[in-house]
Amino acid sequence: MFDRKIIILCLSVLFIGYACDTDNPNGFVDDFDYAAQSLIDNDSLVDFFETHYYNDAIDSVQPLVSGALALINDSRLLTQDISDREVDYKLYSFVKREGTPDPIKSFPTVMDSILVKYKGQYLSDTDNLVDFDESFVNPIWLTLNGVIRGWAHGFGNFKGGKLKTEPNGDPFNGPITYEDGGKGVLFIPSGLGYSTNGALGIPGNANLMFYIELYDLAENTDHDNDAVPSILEDPDGDGDPRNDDTDGDTIPNYFDVDDDNDGVLTKDEGGDDGDPTNDFNDPNNPTLPDYLNPDVTSN
Repeated sequence: MFDRKIIILCLSVLFIGYACDTDNPNGFVDDFDYAAQSLIDNDSLVDFFETHYYNDAIDSVQPLVSGALALINDSRLLTQDISDREVDYKLYSFVKREGTPDPIKSFPTVMDSILVKYKGQYLSDTDNLVDFDESFVNPIWLTLNGVIRGWAHGFGNFKGGKLKTEPNGDPFNGPITYEDGGKGVLFIPSGLGYSTNGALGIPGNANLMFYIELYDLAENTDHDNDAVPSILEDPDGDGDPRNDDTDGDTIPNYFDVDDDNDGVLTKDEGGDDGDPTNDFNDPNNPTLPDYLNPDVTSN
């Protein structure tokens, strides 16, 4: 088992390879063609799918053999079109089991926290798979806004499971064990992984493959405990709350306890029901909730 947890590298790893302010003569300008690399990555992944299959007996992706169904023709292989920093990517998720959570929970959003086991590999130039990281002995909690974007979007195809119980329904008399969680494989183009820079043990522009098992998630994760789920802290509506900073204080809304910097905490602008998202008290701006409106300071 590898002792480094590459997957939880901060998002800053991914941003290093992208352009800075071109109006700043001293700033870094990145002229790498990420759109072209995205096409190269997808061609490589499609080639891989045409020559490999999923062996259900051993839960493993294997070179194609006679009589097996190539991944490219397997209906369990799902495709997502993802746009990230103005580049279009194709992300692939092989869903062996969607997951049957109990109690019932939804699919995780790109901002939720998840309990997961995983094993990471990258595709080398020769289409060989090279191990680089895993957490397949004990599951770990991760937040999807702080991992590579391929994870953030890919896990949206899976649900969690349920805690194992005794036959009579009592809590299981043993270690905490989850059953029937989502299970499958993520195939991630380099631009939604570690991009041009790579990471420890991973070369730049490497496509990634992760075996994953999703056990549980924290629905509506609220990173700053301001009574607004992080996924809803997205005023511009682009699906990425990481780039929303209403008061311009360099702290994104999902980490900012006072989103509009009016001196009243966001959680205290929730009115009688404690929900800041449904209070609109400015007649001059009736569609802007109070917690994003610096002109409304009462609670």
